[in-house]
Amino acid sequence: MLNQLPAILTTPPRRRLGHQALILNRDGAVLLIGTAYKSGLMLPGGSAEADELPHLAARRHTETETGLVLPLRRILAADYVDARVLPEGVNFVYWGGRLTSAQETIVARHRPPHTITAVHWLHPAQLPDAMDPEQHRRTTQALTALTRGSHLPFLLRGIPAE
Repeated sequence: MLNQLPAILTTPPRRRLGHQALILNRDGAVLLIGTAYKSGLMLPGGSAEADELPHLAARRHTETETGLVLPLRRILAADYVDARVLPEGVNFVYWGGRLTSAQETIVARHRPPHTITAVHWLHPAQLPDAMDPEQHRRTTQALTALTRGSHLPFLLRGIPAE
């Protein structure tokens, strides 16, 4: 019957959606954060709340962690993560842009919440030693997509997000 929804729509599987921002400074260094709850540095970002638009989740976490308010509408990478440690999920890496000197000053002066233990600018060659291998691979793929000029627009029901 057409009036009945398939079981997958009435009880969808539990998945985590992560949203991170790849942000570069004027010298090409990557903005990374350290947290109190995870070893290694990572791109700014976090999980979306229920019914929160994905790109706005990325923007909210980026602002909280770095002080930057960026239009995160281009996806550089989508990374499926199995349920080894956390619930199964997909992490999206959005292009946050190359910052101006004024934006770099915002990051330097920002006082993040206590869960953020460090904010660093590292050049791509320094990333393998500073990041968890999975985070590093995701970041490297996003940097490669950026270099190639490839990205996916973030759509809301088929319309580019504002």
